[in-house]
Amino acid sequence: MQGGFLSWRTLWAVVGWTIVIAIIWLSVSPNPPTIHIQDGDKYEHVVAYGVLMFWFCQLYSGWKGRTAYGLAWIALGIALEFVQRALGYRIFDLFDMAANAVGVLIGWGLALLAGTQLLAKTEAALTARRRVGR
Repeated sequence: MQGGFLSWRTLWAVVGWTIVIAIIWLSVSPNPPTIHIQDGDKYEHVVAYGVLMFWFCQLYSGWKGRTAYGLAWIALGIALEFVQRALGYRIFDLFDMAANAVGVLIGWGLALLAGTQLLAKTEAALTARRRVGR
């Protein structure tokens, strides 16, 4: 089952896949942005994959879809670590893989707490605001 009726589903899907592309780009970039705290990159991994999973949980509320995307994002994080090792200018790190998986689980958990209607509510609010602005 898909999360709520979404009039702008294509737009929301494009945003989600843009997040995927951003994660891939940041993972292969020779100079990704960093936060300057100890183990800051692990926080970046958790947040990136958490946001990614949360977003796709808003699009797909069924367990099958969420499980498939969750496993896909964990696999993506693992694959990107091997790509980084092959690049030579990035570092292969098992802890990054773990941080990615933790992010996926946190994103999923937050989606369970928040429900699946956030995008539908956003659409309704934007539509109502546009009507008022006429």
